[in-house]
Order: sequence, then C-alpha cells, then structure tokens
Amino acid sequence: MSLEHTSHPAVAPAPDELVPSRYALRIGEIDVMVVSDGVLTLPGKMLGHNADQAVREAWLDYNFLPTDTLDWGLNVVVVRSGGKTILIDAGLGDDPNLNLPKAGQLAHRLKAAGIDLSSVTDVVLTHMHMDHIGMLLVDGVKEQLRPDLRIHVADAEVKFWTHPDFTHVSMPQGFPDALRAAAKRFAEDYRSNLRTFEEEYEVAPGVVVTRTGGHTPGHSVVRLASGDDRLMFAGDAVFAVGFEHPDWFNGFEHDPEEAARVRVRLLRELAASGELLVATHLPFPSIGHVAVEGDAFRWVPIFWDY
Repeated sequence: MSLEHTSHPAVAPAPDELVPSRYALRIGEIDVMVVSDGVLTLPGKMLGHNADQAVREAWLDYNFLPTDTLDWGLNVVVVRSGGKTILIDAGLGDDPNLNLPKAGQLAHRLKAAGIDLSSVTDVVLTHMHMDHIGMLLVDGVKEQLRPDLRIHVADAEVKFWTHPDFTHVSMPQGFPDALRAAAKRFAEDYRSNLRTFEEEYEVAPGVVVTRTGGHTPGHSVVRLASGDDRLMFAGDAVFAVGFEHPDWFNGFEHDPEEAARVRVRLLRELAASGELLVATHLPFPSIGHVAVEGDAFRWVPIFWDY
C-alpha cells in the first residue's frame, strides 16, 4: 500500500478542524478515505454488559479510559473504484435528542475533504442504526444527492426494521425509539434508491459487501481487494474491547451471541490474512491489523503515513 498516488484535494481545513478528521490511503488501485463523523459519548457498560462490572472497569482503567462514560469513534469510509464514488455508512446526522453533540459532523467534513455529495454514486450501509444512516436524513441533504443514487443494504436488514426486536439489547433510555424512528424514516425517504442483496454483492471492481448478521440480522461488512492489498470495513462487528474480549456483548447488538460468533470468525480471518481492518467505532482513523494473542486477539494500529 502506498499514499504516493492518493489524491489529496487542495482544500484548506475549516477553522474548527483543530485535529485531523480524514485519512487517505490506497488499496491497490482503489482510493480509500476514512472520515470521522465525530464521537459518541456512551455509558462504559455498553462495551460489555454481560461482563462482570469489576472486570469491565478494570479493562477500561487499564486502557486509561473512564469507567462511567467514554467516547466511541464514529468513522465512515469513502471509496473510489471503477469510476464510482462510494460512501460506506453515513454517520449520525442531527442529534436526535440523545445528548450526542460531538457527532454528526460528516456533511461538512466531506465538503472539507473536497467530496461533493452530488459526486456520490453509491452508498453502502453496514446496517440501519441511526449512526450509520443519519446524515442522509439531515434537511437539505437528499436534494444534494443524485436522483439515481444507489443505496446498497441487505434485504434482511430492511425487513428487520419493519418490526425490529429489541429484546436482547442493553441501550440507554430513548435509544430504541430513536433507532426505530430513524430507520422508518430512512426506508420511506429512500425506498426508490434501495438496491437490496441477499448475501453478497459487488458494488464496484474490488468492492464487495457481504452480510454477516449478528449485530443486526442484515449487518454487513465491506471487503476491498486490489492487487495484493486487502482491507475490511467491519462496521459494528468489532469494538475496541472486542479484540481482548470478543465474547463481551455490546449494548447495541440485537443478537449478542451471534454477534460474538461473527466477531470471532472475522477476527480469525483478519489475523490469518494480515489484511487491514477499519471499523466504525474504533478510535480514528481506526486502521490496523489483527493478531492472535492466546485465546483472543490483539489490535495493531498502523503507523500513520504522512
């Protein structure tokens, strides 16, 4: 992989951009840019609600993190391949009265990166939680998108949100209602743009979306492959604690036991292949490798290439 030929639009950072919010790399002939939508401040227990509180808090303390609340990264990816500009997930959008003021930055950060919304030909959704579809629901955004925009999402995901099951989640009050409302509005507003798939679909050369289930029934990952290079965008299949404790349940998982099985399978695949991993809620830019460590795994962030 090399940044030598990666395009870096000559756009000056916005005045409020005091820290980097995008990171570009190439996977073979595919241009990739990770863009931060901000961070979500959430209760610490959501990282492993089935774990013993003392053990969970010890892990957080060991990693110099607060034990009550912590900030989760919220990352999306822009991919250019085969003449297509593909947005993978779409951030939070407007804060739906859930006290998440640090996120919802995607629209202006795409603009700062020189990416016009009208240039996006395809959107791939790992799933339909509100922090993955939110920007598409912001007032004025749909009018900037192409009328022929294709939104790729697993058929099982669309069907799930017609009657979503929150029996096994562990979310703060207000989140289930907000998730339902966002998914319903999204399905209504973008019905004509949806391009659903059953198990797998090649969106562009070397860009393949595959349903994994677990986190939600239609949760999917996106694999990029070009030449000898590989990268997986794993959506919400992997969280920061999931390497050392892949059996810990995340509060947003609708089928936590299946989500844990999916997580282990994907981490084994990544460790065996050595390919890069990007995930929604790992710390920005969230790019790294996975290694096996004992009965679990180890996260190895890349060295930033300037």
